[in-house]
Amino acid sequence: MQNVLAYLGENEPRFVRELCDYLRFPSVSAQSHHRSEVEAAARWLVDHCQSIGLDAQLRPTDGNPVVVAQTPRPASASSHRRRHFLLYGHYDVQPAEPLDLWKSPPFEPRIEGRSLFARGACDNKGQHFAHLKAVEAYLKTNTELPCDLTFVVEGEEEVGSKSLAPFLRKNRNELRCDATVISDTGIPDLKHPALTYALRGICAMEVKVHGPSRDLHSGICGGSVDNPALALCQLLARLRDKNGRITIPGFYDDVIPLSAYERKQLARIPFNEAAYRKFLGVPKLFGERGYTPQEQRTARPTIEINGLTSGYQGEGSKTIIPAWASAKLTFRLVPNQKPQRIHKVVAKHLKRLCPPTVRITIEGGHGGEPYLVPPTGPLAQAALRSLKSAFGCEPVLLREGGSIPIISDFKKILGVDALMLGLALPDDNPHSPNEKFSLDAFAKGMRMSALLWQELAST
Repeated sequence: MQNVLAYLGENEPRFVRELCDYLRFPSVSAQSHHRSEVEAAARWLVDHCQSIGLDAQLRPTDGNPVVVAQTPRPASASSHRRRHFLLYGHYDVQPAEPLDLWKSPPFEPRIEGRSLFARGACDNKGQHFAHLKAVEAYLKTNTELPCDLTFVVEGEEEVGSKSLAPFLRKNRNELRCDATVISDTGIPDLKHPALTYALRGICAMEVKVHGPSRDLHSGICGGSVDNPALALCQLLARLRDKNGRITIPGFYDDVIPLSAYERKQLARIPFNEAAYRKFLGVPKLFGERGYTPQEQRTARPTIEINGLTSGYQGEGSKTIIPAWASAKLTFRLVPNQKPQRIHKVVAKHLKRLCPPTVRITIEGGHGGEPYLVPPTGPLAQAALRSLKSAFGCEPVLLREGGSIPIISDFKKILGVDALMLGLALPDDNPHSPNEKFSLDAFAKGMRMSALLWQELAST
């Protein structure tokens, strides 16, 4: 391993230059006028993978192509099955707009101190590029990898990964592996490298309350007919109590409680409540009683009203009783909750609460299952050991409050767990102007990746 790690250190300046070349492609999947640049970025990545010794191909899909790159199989491994791990990344990036808020052009990489500024720097080109460079260090120093690796780098992550699941199903046998490794999340800081071991899922729906057949004069009819907007607000207000607990019967039935070990690990994550409150711009934090803010926003289920619509919204007043009112709701879910079941219990409860003076309709929206890889399991512990060695600090365990649907695709289609080993810092601005990537995180991420395969191969 000494030769591998030395190679990474000696060649880091070149790696940064190559990453800058990769970042110059405006591979914005959401904008059709960038279609040629999206494909050009994919072709550049295939060529680069081939140049470092990987067997790389551009695989077509109904959307943007997928880059598949595999490590050469050593002759000494022909007589026995080696561990096989899959690395996921995406070469597409978010739109750069608003351009006037960038301090430098988004696709002209700029280095300031130990920060590399460009669209896609941390999300996700820089993160999966760190893994490629770690593999290059093995191949160029003639150091045998202890396992087989396959890179799957797609071009539609920023627009929903519509082609990824069909691609995984079509190539299931080729991609059969022991686990997937994904670096597309973050860490609190360089002194707290992290394994993200759980994600919240989501259940979305739209609730509509119907009243009169048309908007009514509030003076002539007011007092004799129920107001759908008031009825909806009264319904919604009954879904959560003053302690922040959701009051829907059966909602918490499948929730797996946090273990003492998990709560202890979450408490190690740096957190300043006053700074967080100031950052959010709220007078006081609010959450489910009995849990810390970190636990509330990552490890507990929630209800959110994302939008409320009813009646007249124009300038001035219009004295009506609106014919209808609607609300868009999302529920963030935690292991072991299922979006289909949550939709059923919520809909049943809302219909039970709905007064006879109005009618209610409920439409389902998108859903995604939560995800959990046991933090005390052998895969997670191997990842934590590699983080500690690479960063020189005790790593932490993170739960992510958001949802990453592709994780469920890997689990359902390939039947394997995912290790989420992010390298982005909290101020790296993914999806925002002045996105950046820490070159220190890049360097430590390469070391982590090089060490990771030794640890995983021995599990």
